[in-house]
Amino acid sequence: MTTPHLPLAGRTALVTGVSRRKGIGYAVARELAAQGANVFTHHYAPHDAALPWGGDDLDAVADGVRAALRGEAVSGAASADLLDPARLDALFDAALALTGSVDVLVCNHARSGGDGSILDMDADTLDAFWGANTRSTLLLTRRFALEHARTDGKPGARPGERSARQGPADPETAPKVFWMTSGQQAGPMRGEVAYAASKAALAGVTATVAAELLDLGIVLNTVNPGPVNTGYLDPGSTDRPLAELEALRAATPFGRWGEPADPARLIAWLAGPAGSWVVGQVLTTDGGFGIQ
Repeated sequence: MTTPHLPLAGRTALVTGVSRRKGIGYAVARELAAQGANVFTHHYAPHDAALPWGGDDLDAVADGVRAALRGEAVSGAASADLLDPARLDALFDAALALTGSVDVLVCNHARSGGDGSILDMDADTLDAFWGANTRSTLLLTRRFALEHARTDGKPGARPGERSARQGPADPETAPKVFWMTSGQQAGPMRGEVAYAASKAALAGVTATVAAELLDLGIVLNTVNPGPVNTGYLDPGSTDRPLAELEALRAATPFGRWGEPADPARLIAWLAGPAGSWVVGQVLTTDGGFGIQ
């Protein structure tokens, strides 16, 4: 039962991409836990290990999430390469086994590294980013929706048709889905064509999927966290020119990069009763970076 101090008590969240204590996924998982949720986290360490900013101690990550739990809430974790569609159901089943339900889905995972300009693009690169970032998010959302929907076995709607709404939903207790996009709509992301394309697809289809999910009583929103320093902007681990980064940081409205806690607070608010009237939006939380 929820309380004003623990608005997510009794609800269970699956948060993907929780493998580093400097990451957004870790901050989201801890924020949801601090508001009373049970939390199941996903990680895929080989991806992080291949990047300049590296991986983390997964036991320490799990301990950090566990330490944020409140009341009788519990946590769990599993590894999965979400580029492999066959792993998606197994991951969701593991999360479901934690408490018997998954009420909040945060698709935070993302493939980075190995990208390039339009001149560098080939089918394999584009397919890898699409599969890891876009296809997996859509399929996880489908599984989440099937878990909550009362279906009659009929095929999906044809273009122009819509499913019959299942009846008035309670926005405060509705299942919630969160996608993560990037700032690709606000300006160029040079050298990140495959990544930007995969994230732009999620932003672009948000309204369509949100409308379909709302017919099932499920709320979807997409969050653009802006430039958040998850280690990739640190001088010792960045793969970008330091002088350029410092000039950009100094020009930000608050003189700092975003921190993982910034988007985490927004997602936790949206997941709870207070944020229930926000539906089908692509929300930017970037400290004014996009309007400087």
